[in-house]
Amino acid sequence: MIGHASPCNGRKRAVFLDRDGVLTEDLLLTSVSQIRIFEGVPDALKRLKEAGFFLIVVTNQTVVSRGLATEEQVDELNRAVREKIVNGGGALLDAFYVCPHHPNATVERYRKLCDCRKPGPGMFLQAAREWNIDLGGSFMVGDRVTDIAAGARAGCRTVLLRTGAHLAPPIETAEPLDPGLLIPDFACDTMIEAAKWVLEQSCGR
Repeated sequence: MIGHASPCNGRKRAVFLDRDGVLTEDLLLTSVSQIRIFEGVPDALKRLKEAGFFLIVVTNQTVVSRGLATEEQVDELNRAVREKIVNGGGALLDAFYVCPHHPNATVERYRKLCDCRKPGPGMFLQAAREWNIDLGGSFMVGDRVTDIAAGARAGCRTVLLRTGAHLAPPIETAEPLDPGLLIPDFACDTMIEAAKWVLEQSCGR
């Protein structure tokens, strides 16, 4: 059984991952048949898990706020993503945290300002409480600058995947973003490169 590495304070470390554009092709996922896992993702996640990191997905899902899918259907999609990664030789994702909200949601019950929607740090903070995670010893990998801002706000080091979405304007937020939060600690093109950098940074911790 693979153990999880812990820093000297006894808390665990995690790699937080965006889903769409990092693990899977960046589509408006509403069906399991649409899921395409990026090449190299299973191997990258396996390396991170073997090094002792928890693997936690933090994802905004506007398909819920738009009424295109229910929260239960998103949970089903997440289970399918987890299964496809394992079947591809990768590691088991430990948890998924989903924000279904949007400040201008089509579905009224999801129309709210929340701290869980990235670039807010709410999903990270919840995961840290529930899994006893040391956010300062953890990392966030995303493909958008709002992922980077969320990770930085949570106190994680950040990796930006240059998939094309990294050039897109920040998603709609309730307040202006501090430009200093949008600068990643590292930028690369693939999850394999991201995992290699994370492992290099965490060596000896």
